[in-house]
Amino acid sequence: MRFKKLYNLNDPGWGRGNQNDPSGNRPDPSSGPPDLDQVWRDFSKRLSGLFGGKGGGGRGPRFPQSKGGLPQLPGPSPRFVILLLVLAALFWLGSGFMIVQEGQVAVVTRFGKYIKTLSPGLQWRFPYPIEDAQQVNIAQLRTFEVGFRGSSRNRVLTESQMLTKDENIVDVQYVVQYRLKPDGAPAYLFNTSYPDESVRQAAETAMREIVGRKPMDFVLYSGRTEVASEVQSLAQTILNRYKTGIEISTVAIQNVQPPEPVQAAFDDAVKAGQDRERQINEANAYASKVLPEAEGQAARMLEDAEGYSARVIGRAQGDTARFESVAAEYAKAPAITRERIYLETMQEILSGTAKVMLDAPVGNNMLYLPLDQIMGQAARAGGNPAGSRPADVAAGAAAAADAVRDKPVAPRMPSSLPSLTNPYSN
Repeated sequence: MRFKKLYNLNDPGWGRGNQNDPSGNRPDPSSGPPDLDQVWRDFSKRLSGLFGGKGGGGRGPRFPQSKGGLPQLPGPSPRFVILLLVLAALFWLGSGFMIVQEGQVAVVTRFGKYIKTLSPGLQWRFPYPIEDAQQVNIAQLRTFEVGFRGSSRNRVLTESQMLTKDENIVDVQYVVQYRLKPDGAPAYLFNTSYPDESVRQAAETAMREIVGRKPMDFVLYSGRTEVASEVQSLAQTILNRYKTGIEISTVAIQNVQPPEPVQAAFDDAVKAGQDRERQINEANAYASKVLPEAEGQAARMLEDAEGYSARVIGRAQGDTARFESVAAEYAKAPAITRERIYLETMQEILSGTAKVMLDAPVGNNMLYLPLDQIMGQAARAGGNPAGSRPADVAAGAAAAADAVRDKPVAPRMPSSLPSLTNPYSN
């Protein structure tokens, strides 16, 4: 094989002719060092055979000599050049294949102009320098800190100190998280020179604007969540205006406090405010306890007054109606009405006494006096019955004795009885 003879450098007969030649034309090893011209002629013939030339045996080199005396190699054959060009073209086209990782996209530019965006997977585009691709991670959640670095103790005062609406200074430390929109990779690469720095500046601008609209107490205590939400919305508006292709995910306020030189005075003010709130809460609790009781008492008094008013008015109306009915009956029969009124009045007066009076139509009036009941009442009352006198008792006893002897006696009215004169008599 020609290639075996060409590249067998360990052959001891290399450059001295073919020692393995069966014709026996072997050089004498004792004849001295090999001839360099012969070595060069053998090497030239082999190269000529490799590139399509015809080597002559022992007729000297067939390559043209250069000015330095060395032979010039012949040019490659056309088939070999075409093969090299085809291989180079295939290799160049194969370099256009690329793998886009999950969560990333490839932004393709043709001669520097944006053409398309490749999704994750095995993709192909024209190789460099016609087209170029730059992969961008759109799933990564990027984070930066404003006002501190790493820990809240490592403050950056130029970023954290802000002025509130009531002209107070507060230190605001917060964290911003953002990612690229699904179709925002071209805008992220080409619309702004430093997109990440643009997000930082937009967040700082939004925070200073929102804090400048709020009072200090609102920012320190009750309004942190609201402030963070408004900052996220305003910063996103700014980024959309500049078409950065960035979406802000979260704005989290880590710490808000007054500056260190006034921290002690601020703590005293906070304590005073807390005492004020406590007293206000206690007053509200006392008012919540007392007011319902007072309102209940007032309502009860109003209901009592309304009931009393209704009762008095109803009684007066009843008396009026009764008087009008009596007046109507009296106009019809005055004598009968007067007698009825007299009897009703006497019944009302004598119903509460222990005396009984019987009126007989024949003039033989008999008075029955229940002495046992009267004596019992007198004993219970301490020897003197309530509402009676010894004269009344004696008169009653005399009347009872006359009645027993069947002697008609005139009835004796006790002095304690009211006058029975008929006020309606003529």
